[in-house]
Amino acid sequence: MPHRARPMTGLLVFTGVNMVLVSTITPVYDFVCFLPYWERRRERRQQEREAAATKNS
Repeated sequence: MPHRARPMTGLLVFTGVNMVLVSTITPVYDFVCFLPYWERRRERRQQEREAAATKNS
């Protein structure tokens, strides 16, 4: 093996990268999931379902 193995350093780097990713996922998730586009789309789909239900009744 040309380089010296450093399993503890690798583990710490891996854990650190995962902690950074986990801490940044919440704002990204909130931004993507709560965009006004999705709210309008959800409301539009609900109105279409209600219209179809009253049409079929």
